[in-house]
Amino acid sequence: MNWKNRVLPVFLFGLLCPAAIFAGQTARPEGNVNWSDYGGGPNALQYSPLRQIDKTNVSKLTQAWFYSVPGTSARFGFNPLIIDGTMYVLGKDGAIVALDAVTGKQLWSHPTEGFPTDRGINYWESPDRADRRLIFSANSFLQEIDASTGASIQTFGSEGRVDLREGLGRDPKTIPEIQTGTPGHVFENLIILGSATSESYGAPPGDIRAYDVHTGKMVWIFHTLPHPGEFGYDTWPKDAWKYVGGVNTWGEFAIDQKRGIGYFPLGSPTYDFWGGDRIGAGLFGDCLLALDLRTGKRIWYFQTVHHDLWDYDPTTAPKLLTVRHNGKMVDIVAQATKSGYVFVFDRVSGTPLWPIEERPVPKSDAPGEESWP
Repeated sequence: MNWKNRVLPVFLFGLLCPAAIFAGQTARPEGNVNWSDYGGGPNALQYSPLRQIDKTNVSKLTQAWFYSVPGTSARFGFNPLIIDGTMYVLGKDGAIVALDAVTGKQLWSHPTEGFPTDRGINYWESPDRADRRLIFSANSFLQEIDASTGASIQTFGSEGRVDLREGLGRDPKTIPEIQTGTPGHVFENLIILGSATSESYGAPPGDIRAYDVHTGKMVWIFHTLPHPGEFGYDTWPKDAWKYVGGVNTWGEFAIDQKRGIGYFPLGSPTYDFWGGDRIGAGLFGDCLLALDLRTGKRIWYFQTVHHDLWDYDPTTAPKLLTVRHNGKMVDIVAQATKSGYVFVFDRVSGTPLWPIEERPVPKSDAPGEESWP
């Protein structure tokens, strides 16, 4: 049996419980057998077309190999990547490790200073596949290594690293960490990143940024806390962008590759549970934001909560689906939220598929607070 028919169970179970394999089934074409992106792909659907293992034979799975990962303090489950029979995982002490997906044999290990993004890493390859890279952040430095050898790519950034604390309009020394637990996504020759900020006072802004895969140069930045002259600036107090933090995509986001549009669920502003120093609707907090990924320009947005006081940010990746609506097939984006609602929009225009009703809410009695009506 070749690796194409054996890799899926390793991916599904290898880091959660002993890796497993069902042997003895006739090989057949399975479509895309790679898992080359966090969540399965930039559309974040978490879907694999592999069909060899199903409910009729899953009870017959047995362990094929086991790879021990001591000394790991990851907060979340790590999403391995599988490309052409090689599995890339998080190894001992945060090292990035390449394994033979059939045997579990270690091919190489790349030690890291600090822990990488603990939910996964990114993969990029040139059109001719001669240049293949793994992209990750560790200690808030964006880095790249050769996917074949594990060697650092020194031409990326400054001696192989890009400091993600820089370029946010704050003193980098005041930002202890900015890398998010999720790895972002690759789009064409760009690596698109959200950020992780604290939920307290003094947190940095959660700007969305794109970097050139070859050079590490920042190509564009979207200020989620609008600067003077930018759309949404008047929804905050004057100069709020200098002291308010958050409004960040700390979890997942999705990409419509055909259209080049990214859909970003943005978190609440800081401080999370009192906003007397940030009176106003507070764009782009608690928004689903659609951006042109080649330029970073805003296409449309929808704010699910104005002036959030409950940490009700949407966090899970929006789902890109096609549905029948009013007799027509419509490409949509569906965003689930902490509030228990799912918001559904036309993917291109941002028009809601069904009316969204805004209702009055009780006023806050917290000193200095002015909740949104």
